Amino acid sequence: MTEQTTTRRAAARTVALTKTYGSGDAKVVALDEVDVELYAGEFTAVMGPSGSGKSTLMHCCAALDTATSGQVFIGDTELTRLKDKELTRLRRDAIGFVFQSFNLVPTLTAEENIQLPLSIAGRKPEKDWYDTVIETVSLGDRLDHRPNQLSGGQQQRVAVARALASRPSIVFADEPTGNLDSRSGAEVLSLLRRSVDEFGQTIVMVTHDPVAAAFTDRVLFLADGKVVDEMRSPDRETVLERMTRMDARQLEAVAGDGAL
Repeated sequence: MTEQTTTRRAAARTVALTKTYGSGDAKVVALDEVDVELYAGEFTAVMGPSGSGKSTLMHCCAALDTATSGQVFIGDTELTRLKDKELTRLRRDAIGFVFQSFNLVPTLTAEENIQLPLSIAGRKPEKDWYDTVIETVSLGDRLDHRPNQLSGGQQQRVAVARALASRPSIVFADEPTGNLDSRSGAEVLSLLRRSVDEFGQTIVMVTHDPVAAAFTDRVLFLADGKVVDEMRSPDRETVLERMTRMDARQLEAVAGDGAL
């Protein structure tokens, strides 16, 4: 396992990443000197109790938020050294996003939503890749529909296709099944899994759901702004057991603070 790990290439990584909010007595440490590597061609889940820092970690890695200190890399590019225009270009060209709320433009068709980031960048989709993405998300007969004519699962598939259309280096997904029923959620997770297995995509997903985590290759567990554990080849039961144990430790810590 150690030898295999050393040969993996990091699509994104952090070095002593720290993010704080506020100051003085109101200071909150969301991330506390986090060192992590997110490997290329893998599906990684980030989990942890509420307030553990998992969404903050994703936002810093995805150039949606800035670090207080430490370093963030996408490939060999250090985000903390980039100016605003360079960050905008990197977000546009190298990073895909899938969010819980779909974030589709209601007046645009599914196809227009999928192509929107490319259109803003003044680029046309690479035809073979675009056709592959549309086939993969099974939306060929829905491209002329607007979001209100699509189910929640179909809207999220549009969002996934939009994230993949530019062939980014890495895709970040923030609770992508949070607004979906179990069947639609499984369809979206299977789609993300397929994009990793068949096309070598790199996906990092924040989730609280052990079922969703079971679709991934690796789970990172955060608590109090630190990576405290990880698991490879997860399944629902082992993830649920680990999360239950973490929740119990958190409750014990709160009870201990109260006793003081």
